[in-house]
Amino acid sequence: MDAIKNKNHYLFTSESVGEGHPDKLCDQVSDAVLDYCLSLDPDAHVACESFATTNFLLVGGEIGFQKQDINIDDFNKNVEKIARQVAVDIGYTSDDVGLDGRNCTFLNRLHAQSADINQGVVGRGLDEYEGQQGAGDQGMMFGFACNETPTLMPAPVYYSHQLLLKAHELRHNGTISWLRPDAKSQVTVEYDENYKPARIDAVVLSHQHNPNVFDKDDKKDHKQIKKAIIEQIIKPVLEPTGLLDENTKFYVNPTGRFVTGGPDGDSGLTGRKIIVDTYGGMGRHGGGAFSGKDPSKVDRSAAYMARYIAKNIVAAKLADRVEVELAYAIGVPEPVSIMVDTFGTEKVERAKIEAAVEKIFDCTPAGIIKTLKLKQPIYRKTASYGHFGRTGFPWEETDKVNELLAEIK
Repeated sequence: MDAIKNKNHYLFTSESVGEGHPDKLCDQVSDAVLDYCLSLDPDAHVACESFATTNFLLVGGEIGFQKQDINIDDFNKNVEKIARQVAVDIGYTSDDVGLDGRNCTFLNRLHAQSADINQGVVGRGLDEYEGQQGAGDQGMMFGFACNETPTLMPAPVYYSHQLLLKAHELRHNGTISWLRPDAKSQVTVEYDENYKPARIDAVVLSHQHNPNVFDKDDKKDHKQIKKAIIEQIIKPVLEPTGLLDENTKFYVNPTGRFVTGGPDGDSGLTGRKIIVDTYGGMGRHGGGAFSGKDPSKVDRSAAYMARYIAKNIVAAKLADRVEVELAYAIGVPEPVSIMVDTFGTEKVERAKIEAAVEKIFDCTPAGIIKTLKLKQPIYRKTASYGHFGRTGFPWEETDKVNELLAEIK
């Protein structure tokens, strides 16, 4: 690695993975099952995990329906159809590419939710919380926002996602017909001393491909693959940023060959890409995964609320860089703590921002679900290319800016 010329600058790297990465396949299956459950019963409690490996796909976990008229036999048949269809939609239609979604072995090991957990969530736990929706688990959740990209996301993870979204587009529309579903990207950004991106130092993009794309010689093939990915994916995405320069390094399929991939190349499991799902390692993470969990699980819903709060603070220009922490006890409605960290970039006193947050945002589980409309079947599309920094999700709205400004004044 070349030394940074300016000693006050530093490098930060984040990665993304494509929809066909085996872990992301499992995240999408889990969230597709969640969406199906919410379409049957918006009050369903779901914790669905998925596992994939060579010629094999499994779903398991716990489901609790509040409605009593759900036909379990029909439900189980549809779960299998949904899981297989997710794999097919991604492009896993043959053993050659890593999985045949239509014909692989499938197992369903979903079961009923624990009554002990359920009583605290639905307000039948301790007398002092009677009738109030409690948190589905203890834990701490973090949200982050900064003003270095239009979506108020950190540049390294945002650009990593954008690279794979471009590859996704060119694979599905047939522009680059030799691409297969599995893919990973990584972007290293050089920052100045004020947290501002100065340049992109390195780009890594590994994409599964058909054998013998251009030539039967792997080395000749790799040169052509590298050229195509740089010219058709990397440069169109990153050149408009103005951050590429003559010293930016490109690493494309650096092993020289990426034919075997997907669940055949590596097993997949729900919840193993929590940093890809959030901020690429910039800011802290409470440790809880999102996919397959209904919004009564604060691992998911409170992380969405924390992002919503942080993004509105930055959009209101009260700070350039914000991290919000929410923490909960299982069965208890109110958060046990709320923290706002502005990293010294605040434009007004941090204590005033924190006080405004506590007044404006209802951070109880029920309040979060109501504010962000989380009982809708919207989750499958969150499960690849990041849960944050994308349009169409309620937690990405900046509709609390005026309330924050009014409260501060």
